[in-house]
Amino acid sequence: MSHHETSFVGGPNAAIKSSVEAAIPGSRCDSSGGGGHFNIVVVAEAFDGKKLLEKQRMVLSAIAHLMKGDAAPVHAVDSLVTNTK
Repeated sequence: MSHHETSFVGGPNAAIKSSVEAAIPGSRCDSSGGGGHFNIVVVAEAFDGKKLLEKQRMVLSAIAHLMKGDAAPVHAVDSLVTNTK
C-alpha cells in the first residue's frame, strides 16, 4: 500500500461510509484501505435500474469532497462495487 500525505483529521474510512450513507438514503457502505487508496462496497436499492456508470457516479459524487485538493484523504478508489442486494 502506498502512502499519501494528508492533513485530514479523523478516519477516512468512517468519513467515506458516513458520506455515502448520507447521500444515498438506505444504503450500506463498507470502506477499507488507507494511505489514500480505498476499496468501497455499497449496497442500495437506489441503484436498481441504473447503469454501472450511474451507480459509480452516485458514490463518487458523495465522496468528492474527500478527494479534493493536494492533501485530500482519498487519493484513489482502487475498487468500487455497487449492488442492490
